[in-house]
Amino acid sequence: MKQKHLYNNIKLVTAIAVTLFFSCQNNLKEVQKIGISQNKPIGEAEHINLKYTEKLSDTAKMKANLVSPKMLDFSNRKFSFTEFPDGIHLTVFDDDFHKNVIVSDYAIVYNDTDLIDLQGNVVISTYSKDTLYADQLYYDQKNEWLFTNGEFTLRSGSELTKGQGLDSDSNFENFEITEMSGVLYLDDTEESPSN
Repeated sequence: MKQKHLYNNIKLVTAIAVTLFFSCQNNLKEVQKIGISQNKPIGEAEHINLKYTEKLSDTAKMKANLVSPKMLDFSNRKFSFTEFPDGIHLTVFDDDFHKNVIVSDYAIVYNDTDLIDLQGNVVISTYSKDTLYADQLYYDQKNEWLFTNGEFTLRSGSELTKGQGLDSDSNFENFEITEMSGVLYLDDTEESPSN
């Protein structure tokens, strides 16, 4: 009798375990949809200090260093993005190991388009001592191009340029300003063409 009772208990436990196993078989896409419906990220990281290196033949060379208090990963979305709600401090090194620094209070990277939206106290400082200040700035990673429709200030040497609307390459060598004011020093030593 005791053995029959034990056998019935084993059958009951097995039936419950099988039922639980098959009722909990969500695939990854269904689990990701839960995060979407609740407007939550699929991943979250704090106190990030990410170093991007490039492998050379026998050594590695640091290309960038991203520091941020918080990162939210929304790669579970149809139009995926990564959000830095507490800002970023990004140091980028060129081939000669010159340091350029980008700081903002908030940043969002749109993964499909490689577009970065920097917002709030955006400051870009180049190794050549040029500094750009803006409230919002976009950076196109594919084309290495930055732009804003908002107000900005550009300090280059002793020149201070203020304006609204800027399109520029990442080195500030080829740029267009929509509206501009400021103090510019022009070299008037060139001879003017004779008439």
